[in-house]
This record gives sequence, C-alpha cells and structure tokens, in this order.
Amino acid sequence: MPSNAILSACERYRYQLSRDWDAGPGREDRVVFVMLNPSTADAVQDDATIRRCIGYGKAWGYAGIVVVNLFAYRAKSPDVLHTIRDPIGPENRRHIEQAVKESGGPVVCAWGTNGSYLDQDQAVLGWIRALGISPMVLKLTNQGSPSHPLYLPGRLTPVPWV
Repeated sequence: MPSNAILSACERYRYQLSRDWDAGPGREDRVVFVMLNPSTADAVQDDATIRRCIGYGKAWGYAGIVVVNLFAYRAKSPDVLHTIRDPIGPENRRHIEQAVKESGGPVVCAWGTNGSYLDQDQAVLGWIRALGISPMVLKLTNQGSPSHPLYLPGRLTPVPWV
C-alpha cells in the first residue's frame, strides 16, 4: 500500500499522513480525517487509529485516506500538548488546507474532546468552511465534539456536522 508522511525537519511535527490502496487514473478521491494530534504512525508504520481510518476509507469505497491534525506535534498523550510552546506547528494550516482542497472525498472531523485547546478546533473549522467544504463527523461526543474513530463501530458512515 503506497504511503507517505510529511514530517518537519526535526521530526517533532507530522503534518500529513496518507495511505493509498486504490489510487490510479480517475481514482484520486481520498477521505480526509482531521484528528487531534499525531502519535507514532509515520510513512511506514501504522498505529491502531490509522488502521481504523483505513478500514473506514475502504468500507466507504475511497482510494485512500489523508490524516491531518489540529495539532501537528507528535505525542502519544494529548496532555503533552499543554507543555509544548508550539503544539500546532508552523506549517500546519498550509497542510490542512492542502489536504482538504485536494482530497476529492469527505472531510471527517474526528478529534475527540480535547480540540478546544487554544481554540484550535474553531480555527480549523473556519479554514475548512472558508474553502467551501462542509465538515462531516462519524458521531458527536456528549460535549458536542467530533468523536475520535478508534473505538467507534466500523459500520458508521460520515454525516454532516451542522
């Protein structure tokens, strides 16, 4: 499966991760997942969340996935984001907007309950909507945030987030 990851020079930030299983002429449509922050997955190594997103993308009939995050800083725990001077990353907006513009598929917001840190959830929603894209979700948390995909049922499909 062709894969790619865009990391910062210091490798502390991951701006984009992609997996393609059915790419080719006329098959460039990918699902974009916008999550909280990257963990350990890179150009060759998948983690459980990436495997779940691949499962959704295949089930929905897309050629691949692109994963971007509210915060590009790589950390296994979201708590670490509060200790970093710049958890967003200097190039994050550019990569989020590029992924959203070029995907050809739905943009699924899936960052869980911690997205409001630094109001980054609202900033990213604004960028997505400014591009004329309607954000989707798999499910909302009790707090109204887009649920993280890892522990959701595999049979879900994206619905508009209004």
